[in-house]
Amino acid sequence: MGSFLSSLNINFTASEAKIHSTREMVSWIIDSTWKKLQNPFIVGIVAILLSPWFIRRPYTWVGNLVKWLFRIRNKKNTAVGPLMDLLEYGKMEWKGHTKQAEQMRKAYEDIYLGHNIKNLRNIRGDNYCALRAVLFQVLCQGIPLPSWMREQDVTKIPEKVFTQGCNWLQQYSFGPEKYTGSNVFGKLRKCLELFKGQWINIHGIKDHEKRTEMCMKLFSEQENEYKMFEAMKFLMLYIVVELHENMKNGDDAPSFCAFFFARDSSPDPLSFMMNHLNYVGDTGGLEQVEMFLLGFTFHLKIKTFRLYKYGTEEFESCYPEDCHREWHEVLLLTEDDRHYNVPITWS
Repeated sequence: MGSFLSSLNINFTASEAKIHSTREMVSWIIDSTWKKLQNPFIVGIVAILLSPWFIRRPYTWVGNLVKWLFRIRNKKNTAVGPLMDLLEYGKMEWKGHTKQAEQMRKAYEDIYLGHNIKNLRNIRGDNYCALRAVLFQVLCQGIPLPSWMREQDVTKIPEKVFTQGCNWLQQYSFGPEKYTGSNVFGKLRKCLELFKGQWINIHGIKDHEKRTEMCMKLFSEQENEYKMFEAMKFLMLYIVVELHENMKNGDDAPSFCAFFFARDSSPDPLSFMMNHLNYVGDTGGLEQVEMFLLGFTFHLKIKTFRLYKYGTEEFESCYPEDCHREWHEVLLLTEDDRHYNVPITWS
């Protein structure tokens, strides 16, 4: 009997040692792999899969955290979404039987049936949203540079504005980056050079599918994407400086200037920059009156379907209203004048 218990004890000890050894081996493999792999998210997934065989709670917690971070990371990098069916998107966003939901679904149906629009691309809803939606279409459609940008070296505009007495330009902010001082000129030059160069390069691609592919790639590179938006912001500021000077001299100005400069917060270019433009990309986006400026700056007719205005004259709005006949048209779709998506017409 004693020998039997002794044998049983030895077998149990060996089995226990084997279990510990297996756990140690798995832990060693994970630790070693974690150090060698460049992408730690893969290791998190491995930890989730192996968690039933070793210390369960810590690895499950880590695995769930990794999954959450991975989901957030993927969502963050989706600046421009894939093509989606317009009606399906409207039904998905506005479920239920409230008056507002029914009105929004009718607005989507009206766009689908009455305006030759079948799909849309969802645009990331950050504070660069309007700039992203417009620029994506400009590049995808192969729209050329406006004439005033072709005729001059845009990288020299910051110094030009500064020498015109706008020394306050050193207080320009790059979205969430509160960047001030004399180095602002070098940073703006880099943004403008990238912006014009990418526009010219993509415009030179004649095949629509290849051009769209290049755009999708460009808008997945957040650093370059933000630089282009800052270039757009600065060029809008430059146009405001020019328009303000023209109005002081009694020259003609587009109609939107009457209410643009009538705002208490933007009677001149400096106040416009400090109270509005510096916040775009950080804590705020473009306001409706600034959409007029956006269209005027880049010689675009920005036709916008404003879904919450469905059934009124403001359902379809154009920015600016008095655009030139030769300007190219881009389409936007908004439910609230803050977040803009890109509707796609049937080919």
